[in-house]
Formats: sequence, structure tokens, C-alpha cells
Amino acid sequence: MQISNEGILVILFVGLIAGWLAGKVVRGTGFGIIGDLIVGIAGALVASLLFPRLGIHLGTGLISEIIYSAIGAVVLLLIVRLLRGRF
Repeated sequence: MQISNEGILVILFVGLIAGWLAGKVVRGTGFGIIGDLIVGIAGALVASLLFPRLGIHLGTGLISEIIYSAIGAVVLLLIVRLLRGRF
């Protein structure tokens, strides 16, 4: 899958918003504002690659990308929380 320069910028922007949202949703398990934003960017990248391949469509436009990315960031935060608790 080829991602354009504009696509990367959108993923970064949406990831920042998604990281902030994920930090609010998953209280007590965040990594501070900077860590949550980094997890949000990672969640946005994972969501933008994974959701279309799974056939999951919640709509179109920037709002749906924010929703995808927030879901990806929340899932990543929960996974990191589980792994951090075991080590």
C-alpha cells in the first residue's frame, strides 16, 4: 500500500487528536500528554492500514479517520497496559 506525503500529514494530525482522545478514554493508563500523542500517531497509522483491509467502514472524511485512529490508539494503550503489567 502506497501512502502519499499528504496522507502521512493527515495521519500525524489525526493521530495527535486520537492520542489525546485515547488518553481521556483510558484514564490512569496513559503515558502523559507526549506519550499519549505518540501512541495516538501509532494508532492512527495502524488503523489507517488495518481497517480498510478488514472491510470496516464507519463513514468518509476526516471525522471517520479520527474515529478509526482513536479506536486504534485506545486498543494500543490497552495492549501496552497489559504488557506493562506483566513485566
